[in-house]
This record gives sequence, C-alpha cells and structure tokens, in this order.
Amino acid sequence: MERLKDKYRRFKEWQLQPYQVAPISEEEHKCATCGTSYQGNYCPRCGQSAKIGRYSFKNAFKLFLDVWGIGNRGMFRTCRDLILRPGYMIRDYLRGMQMAYYPPFNMFFLLITLTLLIDTGLNIKGINRLEPQQSSITHEDGNKDEAQQAEVQGKHISPTTGSSLSKEEKREQAKRKVDELVDKTTEFIDQHMSAFALICLLLFSCPLWLLFRHCPAIPDLCLSECFVAMVYISNMLSIYTILPALLCFSFKAELIYNILALLLVTIPIKQLSGYGYWGTIWRLSIASITLIFFLLSAFIASFFIMLFLW
Repeated sequence: MERLKDKYRRFKEWQLQPYQVAPISEEEHKCATCGTSYQGNYCPRCGQSAKIGRYSFKNAFKLFLDVWGIGNRGMFRTCRDLILRPGYMIRDYLRGMQMAYYPPFNMFFLLITLTLLIDTGLNIKGINRLEPQQSSITHEDGNKDEAQQAEVQGKHISPTTGSSLSKEEKREQAKRKVDELVDKTTEFIDQHMSAFALICLLLFSCPLWLLFRHCPAIPDLCLSECFVAMVYISNMLSIYTILPALLCFSFKAELIYNILALLLVTIPIKQLSGYGYWGTIWRLSIASITLIFFLLSAFIASFFIMLFLW
C-alpha cells in the first residue's frame, strides 16, 4: 500500500513538472545555411538544427513524417500529456511553453484527417465505416424521390375538383419541405464538420470564459486562451475516440465509450482552472446548458427563416 501511495505521489509530481530541457551541446558546429560557427543545438542566426547533415533517404522520411506531425517529438509528447496530464499541459502551453508541444489547431485538423482515414478503411477490419450510412441516406433519398414522383403522377391522373390543395395535401407538402430542410442542414454540417466544430468550440468558450476567467490557477484568463484550451481538450477527446473506430466497436459499445470519454472533460478543466471537482462541474454544466440553448435557438430561428423564404 505504501508503494502505491509513493508511486501516486511521484506521478502527481511528474504531472506538475514533466518537461526537462536537453542540455546545450558544447560541440563546435558550422551552419551549412549561413556559415555561422556556434556551440549548441541550433544556429543562433538562422535557427537550423545542428543535426541536419547531407540529404539521405532517412532524412527524407523524417521530413515526410514532420509534415504530418508524426515525426515531431512534440506531437508524441502532446498526445502523451493530453492523456496523462491534459489540464497541466494546456496551462504550460498558455504560459509560454509552446516549443515543447504541437500547435493546437494543426493537431485539430491532423486528428480529423486521421479519423477520416480510419473511418474509410484504415482500421483493424479494413472496412469503410461511412459507406453503410451513405448508402442508407441514398436509399432514403431515392424512396423520397419515388414517392414524390408517384404523388405527382397521381395528381395528373386523378380528376381535380379545384385549383386549391386540400388540407392533407398542404400538410404533406409542408412536411416534405421540413424533411428537405432537415436533410440539407444535416448534409451541410457533415460537409463542413471541421468549421462547425470550431464554431461550436468558440461559442462554448464564451460562457466558459465568463465562469472561469478568475480561476485560482490563471486569475487573468483571456477568451482567446480559453478557446485554445477548448481546442486542445477537443484534441484529447479525438485521441480517445480514435480507439473504438480503429478497433471497429459496435454502435452501442462505441456510443457508451464516447459518452464516458466525454465525461473526462471535467479532468482537464479542473487541472487548468485550479478549482475542485464540484466547482468545475457546476460551472461546466452552466456553460454546456448555455451552449445547447444558443444552438437550439439559432437552429430554430434559421429553420423558420429558411422555411419562410423557401
């Protein structure tokens, strides 16, 4: 029991201060780019690394990985810290320790790309997880088109008793318009999921910042810093949700897993703000309710405006 307590204590100490900067090399280098002679790991004039040498397949492969953030040590460190110490890591980044971690927005789009690759076949079963959904949507759209064509043909065949539509026909026409608007809205969100997610994070950051702007750990928290923190927390959730997609969980198991992963949002916000669990939960709940209310209001207002204009 004492050994477990000691390991937990050392883990908590590591959470607060895990990053150690490598010592400066005393070896003499001459920069191949600007010709400056220096001691250290990087050229003080142009910033080129002292490890860069002649071009080789190994260097080319490293550069290829760096483009996607995979070969960058900061990417692995960021993923590790987002899992083991997310709030403390975000606090370090906001305080200026930015060279140690991968940029939040680059990581956001990289994880979205990785998720898309996994859903389209880069998983343990090699199946396209999006194909059944797309085929079902196409099938439903085909059924709707056939029903509309049959309805139009029926109207031409059946005798008309007047120029005005009956109540049932008006109700069916209104229902069809509503269904088409919902389908178009859903399709638009699916096609612009990245932008929609960033907008939701920005909207969520506003009430969250009002509730956490005087938190004990960062008493002068800015709205932009709160937004960056939410992007990092979104990246943390993406890392967690990649696992069920990679292992091809069933729909029910994946839904339960994602709900449990969503509950972990409390941990990074608690570590970032310095509040206790209760203080974090009630503030987070108010911010979530505010976001849901705003999104529902905006959706209903835009829906009726589109319905009126259409």
